Amino acid sequence: MRLLIQHQTEYRYTEPQARVVQLLRMTPSSHIGQNIVDWRIDVDCDARLKHSTDGFGNIVSMLYLAGPVERIGLRVTGEVLTEDRAGAVSGAIDPLPSAVYRRATELTAPCDALLDLLRDHDGANGDALSRIHDLNSAVCRLFPCKEHRSTEVRSVGEVLDVRSGCSMDMAHVLIAAARASGFPARFVTGYIYRDDPDCGHREAPHFWAEIDVPEFGWIGFDPANDMCPNDHYVRIAQGLDFRDAAPISGARVGGGHEVLAIGVDVSLSQEQYQA
Repeated sequence: MRLLIQHQTEYRYTEPQARVVQLLRMTPSSHIGQNIVDWRIDVDCDARLKHSTDGFGNIVSMLYLAGPVERIGLRVTGEVLTEDRAGAVSGAIDPLPSAVYRRATELTAPCDALLDLLRDHDGANGDALSRIHDLNSAVCRLFPCKEHRSTEVRSVGEVLDVRSGCSMDMAHVLIAAARASGFPARFVTGYIYRDDPDCGHREAPHFWAEIDVPEFGWIGFDPANDMCPNDHYVRIAQGLDFRDAAPISGARVGGGHEVLAIGVDVSLSQEQYQA
């Protein structure tokens, strides 16, 4: 599938900022099943961009702005060729051993509610892949996925207490459950193309999990949709949890409040329509 990505982000500040530094994880890399045809990041103000790769293998861009800064507009555009590989991830930049992804974090620490979930869906008699598919479905059934992501980043315990959340929250629950079951698991940021006109427009990136399955390697699981990622998905960044793979993180020097607006559009290219 040939997909076009447009991701616009706007920051407005109630008071001018003396300095703003942001870390952008908004550039995908090519691997088997995902080929980047074109990709660019544009900033509509005087800024410096410095590109590098972080410890998880993500392409990162440091954005530096000197004040006074009252507004920042970012526009990411790209074209990607994707292939349905039933969630299997091969050839991606992966500098860390999978054992690193067994580590619990503040956001993915196990809790009593999570252990109850594991006991209720114990698939010990099945093979590893079947057990994880069953676990993915169990997380999907916990609560409906919210259309828009909250600006609040919550731990698995907090999510399970209220049984409500977005794709980020559901990915954290699945990751925590997989790690508690002995599997390395990581958080993934990306985009999803939806061809169902009744599904609504998701004006945000999408989040899912990848789990290292014995004899298969890394496989993606999306509990928000109870499926493995296919050619509708574009993979951007990975980490232990959302904080390692957030599209934008940073710091500012200045008072007042920050107002954020995000718009994401994933569509088919004209070449895809013609094909």
